[in-house]
Amino acid sequence: MKILYLITGLGGGGAEKVVVDLADQMLKCGHQVKIAYLKGEVVVIPQNKAIDLVYLEFESIKNIKKAYKNYKKLIQVFQPDVVHAHMVHANIFARISRKFFSVPKLICTAHSNNEGGKLRMLAYKFTHHLADLTTNVSTSAVKSFEQLGAVPQGQMQTIYNGIDLNRFKYDEYAKQSLYHELNIEIEHPLILAVGRFHEAKDYPNLLKAFQLLINNNNIKEIPYLVIAGDGELRPIVENLIEKLQLFNHVKLLGRRDDIPTLMSAADIFVLSSKFEGFGLVVAEAMACNCFVIATDCGGVKEVMGGYGILVPPENSEELRKAIVGALNKDTEELIINNTKALDYVKSTYALDKILNQWIEVYEK
Repeated sequence: MKILYLITGLGGGGAEKVVVDLADQMLKCGHQVKIAYLKGEVVVIPQNKAIDLVYLEFESIKNIKKAYKNYKKLIQVFQPDVVHAHMVHANIFARISRKFFSVPKLICTAHSNNEGGKLRMLAYKFTHHLADLTTNVSTSAVKSFEQLGAVPQGQMQTIYNGIDLNRFKYDEYAKQSLYHELNIEIEHPLILAVGRFHEAKDYPNLLKAFQLLINNNNIKEIPYLVIAGDGELRPIVENLIEKLQLFNHVKLLGRRDDIPTLMSAADIFVLSSKFEGFGLVVAEAMACNCFVIATDCGGVKEVMGGYGILVPPENSEELRKAIVGALNKDTEELIINNTKALDYVKSTYALDKILNQWIEVYEK
């Protein structure tokens, strides 16, 4: 089977990782695979160098004609059996293009509970009939699309994102290695956040909660907060760290390729987002035996499966309380939580399980 993955861009987000992982696994299964992306810098790439990355040059609306020609040529030459588009721009682009030339099967996957406001939701609504199947990454996100009128009731399917458990697994040597790298004394707990510096991730919420935590001083040892990621809002985050006088206890690592190691080393993983579609990074942390605290937004509650601690979004005091509660848990309680969370991830989000679901969809 020939599969073309079409995505808005290949930056450092969760959707991008999902697509390249799927592409790698489909190639291993013997399928022919290419990835086309509309715009932007390539940050996330497949492990297998045999997978072609095709740039369609859609950096702005004035490039639409050129992007369309590039896409049409790719379809004519590659002749895919399935085009699987991901994220709002690629989904709408693929749907509208289908009005002008034939594609055997078009599947569109959204990765959030609201992909960018009313106009985009209207675009989904009026182009819905041009896709053979539209999916989203959580039941919560599907319900949101239905409530917003972006899809008809009952015509959007939930298929979870998958995790490569050969990569995301606990590393018992990670803690000592990372503490040595960061020059942190081992008795200090480590709190980890991972994600691009974007409004959705709400790092100001996390930093304010961390300041409250330090000021209240109701824990044995002051923890360190480590953030892995980068993005356009990094200067704002840096300024807030300075303003809140957290520079001695917050470390910004930038983009990292060793996320499983960071998760294995951390005592607590925190997701402080305002909104999420799925929250893949939460499941990755659970797979690495890390206790998770996350905001109850989008599909995160589904991802956590009742383990860890959920808090309301945009509430720094509740987030502080959750972190204190986690830091004060006894070792046995943490082990039980993390073991059950790992079992849940294995049974629900293992990549081979999700891969089989997609193959069934492609072949149906």
